Amino acid sequence: MEDFSEFVGLSRPTVSKYFNDPSSVRKKTRDTIELALRKSGFKPNMFAVNLNRRRSNIIGIIIPNALDPFYMALTRRIEVIAAEAGFLAFVLSSDGRAEMEDDAVSTLQSLNVAGAIIAPIGSAPRNSPLTKLGQSIPLVYVDSPADQDAAFVGSDNRQSFGLIVDYLCRSGEPPCFLGMPQVNRNADARREIYVAAMEGAGHRAEVLNISETTTWDFERFGFDEATRLFDRLDLLPTRTIVCANDRLAFGVIAAAWKKGIKVGHGSAFDLRVAGHDDHPLSQYACPPITTVAQNYNEIGRLAISLLLRKLGEADAADDPLISRDQILLKSELILRASA
Repeated sequence: MEDFSEFVGLSRPTVSKYFNDPSSVRKKTRDTIELALRKSGFKPNMFAVNLNRRRSNIIGIIIPNALDPFYMALTRRIEVIAAEAGFLAFVLSSDGRAEMEDDAVSTLQSLNVAGAIIAPIGSAPRNSPLTKLGQSIPLVYVDSPADQDAAFVGSDNRQSFGLIVDYLCRSGEPPCFLGMPQVNRNADARREIYVAAMEGAGHRAEVLNISETTTWDFERFGFDEATRLFDRLDLLPTRTIVCANDRLAFGVIAAAWKKGIKVGHGSAFDLRVAGHDDHPLSQYACPPITTVAQNYNEIGRLAISLLLRKLGEADAADDPLISRDQILLKSELILRASA
């Protein structure tokens, strides 16, 4: 910055003022700086600049898997809205591991981030750097809540599982439940909500026994668990399976295909399989998966809007939904060929 100020022939405070807000300097000064930028190719180090600020314009995002289309869609929505508000979104992945989540938190602290949006891992609260981070800056959780008091934006699992269970019970055999690994609080929550939905509909809940693991490779987990179950198909409590998420359903359908079990709705098929989330690839599975759709774009929009409200950059009067700290969105039933 010092070298560039000398190059452009202006004081460093004037150049800094331009980079903080180009409209804050006179047009002639602005034109001079922008001409010098084109000639020199200079770009300020935004991370270094933010370290010197009382509050930076960087927002941190931590997700469990950067390659999952759900998290890709979520972070993209957050990035766009953050940029419109003058913030830079910095995305890190925990890769589903506690030690990497802790490292990601340390990185955000070193960058002096203003706030963060977190898709946490783990099925129980722990005394972690993430807890300490929340004591110094505002955090908003997505996908899975950290605890019952944390700011959170996600789907109303009770409503969504009520939809899918009601449909499956009305259209065929009531479903048994294939749960997800213990990777976050959704694992227990979705199982318990399935049980409540079945009992509320007057049916016996049938939770399939699964291996205890914390893997995020849901497709492989679903495939392995279903392969074991399909070795004795006659022992399945029902010929309808509702999975805790669509990625598990991908694995179940693949295992069924390998065993020669026909998945679909109607008398010509051996098994119905349904999921949850409406994963972006669910409509392209074979057969396409019946599921309940989360509104990824709306979750992302509300998460960043809620964080901006906590930072004093958004007004709840303009969006009443962000006036509260916990926002649960309704899901939509999506009927496809798998069930």
